[in-house]
Amino acid sequence: MSTAQTTAAPKKRLATSAMIASIATADQRTTAAPFGNALVELAKSRPEIVGLSADLAKYTDMHIFAKAYPERFYQMGMAEQLLMMAAAGLAREGTVPFVTTYAVFAARRAYDFICMAIAEEKLNVKIVCALPGLTSGYGPSHQATEDIAIFRGMPNLTIIDPADALEIEQAVPAIAAHEGPVYMRLLRGNVPLILDEYGYTFEIGKAKSLRPGNDVLVVSTGLATMRALQAAEMLGKDGIGVEVLHAATIKPLDLDTIMTAAGKGGRLVVVAENHTVIGGLGEAIAAGLLRAGIAPKFRQIGLPDEFLAAGALPTLHDRYGISTAAMVQQIKGWL
Repeated sequence: MSTAQTTAAPKKRLATSAMIASIATADQRTTAAPFGNALVELAKSRPEIVGLSADLAKYTDMHIFAKAYPERFYQMGMAEQLLMMAAAGLAREGTVPFVTTYAVFAARRAYDFICMAIAEEKLNVKIVCALPGLTSGYGPSHQATEDIAIFRGMPNLTIIDPADALEIEQAVPAIAAHEGPVYMRLLRGNVPLILDEYGYTFEIGKAKSLRPGNDVLVVSTGLATMRALQAAEMLGKDGIGVEVLHAATIKPLDLDTIMTAAGKGGRLVVVAENHTVIGGLGEAIAAGLLRAGIAPKFRQIGLPDEFLAAGALPTLHDRYGISTAAMVQQIKGWL
């Protein structure tokens, strides 16, 4: 009798860099720093555009603008409240400030300053924030899981959650042309490129269908749209038809388009977002359905109402239900 023992191969250990890795999968096309490059391109014809950051230019892709236009860039240090007040002052002088920091710092630390100095005065400040939702593995201090819920209640503020590099590139000139304050979530670094395959064009305030499907309607935004499209492809191989309706603008929300789609054919309606299920896109759509008297089978894919763990992003996305595989499993279960 052999005394040799068979042991399972050790599971590959994810490097620490996976806590801040690109959300792109290995085989996905990406665009490097779409926000920074789009802002530089726009600034060529818009001399009134200026950039500001709170010691995070390198980590919000604002460093590209700072290098191209050093005389139009202001480094404010680790002082997010001062950052917002300075942007308000610059806007009053006729500039169009693009302000970058992490979403947690804008939403939690600088909220009152944005509200009183920028939103109440309807100033033309564009607040563009990295690490939205669960795009950092560094725990609750860096995970802006509730930023949309915080900002949805602020009057005069437009809220945008782009899905990919193409949409970021298109959103930059769109929000610059929009009169009034904007909060935009930012995917940074090497950002996946997916929407070009669907002939998509970004418009503020417009939700757009990306693919048809007779069994399920997924209304999604931001990172969740990329995952919803991947999940729809996988479900289609099992004969499950999934329409994906992308709502990049959270406020003002395109309820007409969403309600029309939700009222078709008795489909399961799923709202998917990289945000807590409390106070985000899902609850906004649920309220719209109730007011419109539309009552489909309704479910949410989103982050739980808790402070999330630290760790590698792929592991966390599986754990909290926003990975492609987790989306597929949840939708199959509901069907």
